[in-house]
Amino acid sequence: MAEQGQENFRDTIGTLNEEGKRAWVFPKKPVGKWYEYRKYVSYALLLFLFLAPFVKINGHQFLMFNVLERRFNIFSFPFWPQDFHLFVIMMIIGVVFVILFTVAFGRLFCGWVCPQTIFMEMVFRRIEYWIDGDRGKQIRLSKMPWNKEKIKKRVLKWTVFFIISFLIANVFLAYLIGSDQLIRYITDGPSKHLSTLISLLIFTGVFYFVFAWFREQVCIIVCPYGRLQGVLLDTKSIVVAYDHKRGEKEVGRAKFKKNEDRPTSGKGDCIDCFACVHVCPTGIDIRNGTQLECVNCTACIDACDHMMEAVDLPKGLIRYTSEDNIEKKEPFKITARLKGYLVVLGILTTVLIGMLFLRNDIEARILRLPGQLYEHKADNIISNVYTYKLVNKTSAEIDEIQFKLLSHKGRINLVTQDDFKIDKEGLAEGTLFIEINASALSGDKDRLEIGVYSGDDLIETTTTSFLGPRSYK
Repeated sequence: MAEQGQENFRDTIGTLNEEGKRAWVFPKKPVGKWYEYRKYVSYALLLFLFLAPFVKINGHQFLMFNVLERRFNIFSFPFWPQDFHLFVIMMIIGVVFVILFTVAFGRLFCGWVCPQTIFMEMVFRRIEYWIDGDRGKQIRLSKMPWNKEKIKKRVLKWTVFFIISFLIANVFLAYLIGSDQLIRYITDGPSKHLSTLISLLIFTGVFYFVFAWFREQVCIIVCPYGRLQGVLLDTKSIVVAYDHKRGEKEVGRAKFKKNEDRPTSGKGDCIDCFACVHVCPTGIDIRNGTQLECVNCTACIDACDHMMEAVDLPKGLIRYTSEDNIEKKEPFKITARLKGYLVVLGILTTVLIGMLFLRNDIEARILRLPGQLYEHKADNIISNVYTYKLVNKTSAEIDEIQFKLLSHKGRINLVTQDDFKIDKEGLAEGTLFIEINASALSGDKDRLEIGVYSGDDLIETTTTSFLGPRSYK
């Protein structure tokens, strides 16, 4: 890898060599308190990720994103195509929250919560350390000719990587089609669901490609979040940063010499050991400042603190801090910009909560049959034909469904039976006629209010239009 200096580090990304080809990153295994904290957070999130599609509350999968059938479960609350506006508001809230969090704390999400980072650093990378060894052994193994040892380690690592990728693909599929459907596919056997098996292998191949080869390039090249830093971060944002004031001082960084009086020599506290560079999973030098490749993983903090402790210098040369704190010693404070994002986030959250409380368990829609005029029957009765669609969003069956006119005197006749039931999380469709005496109409197009009942209980109301003769206004 071409070494990045203070003058050329912005000319190219850290994972390209002088010929413009991919320079493989061999990060040293992190050790330190921040790495331990990240392990706890990562394993808790991994447990949540693997369990969420298999946990059910009130019969609903805790998390499900069935894009094909446009059915979503968010924290066990089912959302149907009719609730798409709620889903959009939740997505907007998520985006605003990420923006707010980035303005305040940089790419903390990337280093601590992002599934790409968690799987790469806490699963695949740790397996690699176990099989191939730490940084030095990995470099030597890479340069080694294809002998028995190298073939054995490569085959073992690639096999384990493929198995884990296949497991991740299955969990991913559980989020998409539902855990019950996935379990049924598994118990039926792959021969009965070849198309699903092929899709599963495609997803496995994608995950394997990402974690076995593409790796940090996802964060550097593919993910747009890193590029958003340029417009979201400012000098007040808390990021993983190198204290150049303390690290450089008057003379600049210099190698550590035993028994030297470093504080009075004018040399910076940075001993130029490159520990922070060797441990970086994206191959950058944090001492060059905030860069789009940095995912705030804290590995450089642990490495630098360990070296500072070894040479009896104060820790915290690399730490969570802001540029203003380094330059002006200003503490973090909530700026007008952050307050604006908080207000927007609060308004959107309030709107979402209100709409969730107003959301009904039954979605009813009654529409006039397209292209059909009204029918004039005996005894001055006007009849219109309609189609109805009822969506049961609950996990319980609803029976004895009936329709009643609330705004006008008249009758509602179903084409099939007088009452019916809707299966749990089911859909009921059909045709009905509404008959109203012409004397009860106020014009040629009245607005009707219709109640949907389960037995004697009103469970939903809806409106529709009713056509009548113009002469009866």
